[in-house]
Amino acid sequence: MSGAGVGRRKGGIGIAVGTVAMLVGVTACGGGSSSDKASGDDAKASGKQSASASPSPTKPAGPPMLLDTITPQTGTTVGVAMPISVIFTNPVAAKARSTVEKHMKVSTSQPVVGAWHWMGDRRADWRPKTYWPSGTKVKIDADMTGVSNGNGRYGVHGYTHTFTIGDDVRADVSVTGHTMKVTRDGKAVRTLSINAGSAQYPTWDGTMAVIDKQEKVHMTSCSVGISCDKGSPNFYDLTLPWDVHLTQSGTYVHYSTGDPYPGSGSARGSHGCVHLSLSDAKWFYGQVKQGDPITITGSPRGKAPADNGYADFNLGWDQWLTGSASGQQTTATL
Repeated sequence: MSGAGVGRRKGGIGIAVGTVAMLVGVTACGGGSSSDKASGDDAKASGKQSASASPSPTKPAGPPMLLDTITPQTGTTVGVAMPISVIFTNPVAAKARSTVEKHMKVSTSQPVVGAWHWMGDRRADWRPKTYWPSGTKVKIDADMTGVSNGNGRYGVHGYTHTFTIGDDVRADVSVTGHTMKVTRDGKAVRTLSINAGSAQYPTWDGTMAVIDKQEKVHMTSCSVGISCDKGSPNFYDLTLPWDVHLTQSGTYVHYSTGDPYPGSGSARGSHGCVHLSLSDAKWFYGQVKQGDPITITGSPRGKAPADNGYADFNLGWDQWLTGSASGQQTTATL
């Protein structure tokens, strides 16, 4: 059980507007599909009713275009790598995306260069070209009233979310060095001993913004198809503490009872998670928040796909812009 770190999260990932639709993904160390989507923790796409006019009478009314979720939640404080992530209830056609993007206005307390990027046909993320400046106040006005999704649906109201960028907390994990270096606002805080994935179950490389965190997560090998055989050395069914969630396919930073003293001396590989000692895991849990960037290097697996959680910064800026219908923009001023 040294590699324990697979399980299912309690509760839903997102809460839909209009109808309840749980966007639940399997959470697993090293398991699951790389294309699993994440919408954040209880990210309600709530907002005021738009004052805009009803859809033009020259257009068919059609069924409504709604948003499942907007992340971050309004009123929250998040990390410098947190994207704005919008998930639609129904597919948005390529021909409609430029118009949809232009109706999702991002405003900030200081100018920030960024762009939208489509992760498939239902999810659009807005991220800055580089990390957000700490202290930035951000507002998204998604005025969908009368806007077509290109597939016969039209928006019926608007959504508004406001949030703040908090302290610049980062963690840099060296798989080969068995260390995690934690910084706050550019200053070193602590270096922790870690173990990452084994050769059979390597950890994702790259930068992953924290999706969420939980004090306890039930993790099983069977839930992601690693092993349902209780006699297998790869089988486990455990509830483990101090879990910081990095990918929707199931990468966590946490404590594992099967690897209680991680570091270069023990070198017991996980099933893809990053293991800390119990005291270090509790400390790290208290330091990080949604959107803080955790960067992992030295693993043979390669970078996590951008849509596997909030790994948006695993795409270079030119790559990011290829998925944008309206291109680079500078935010409006709050």
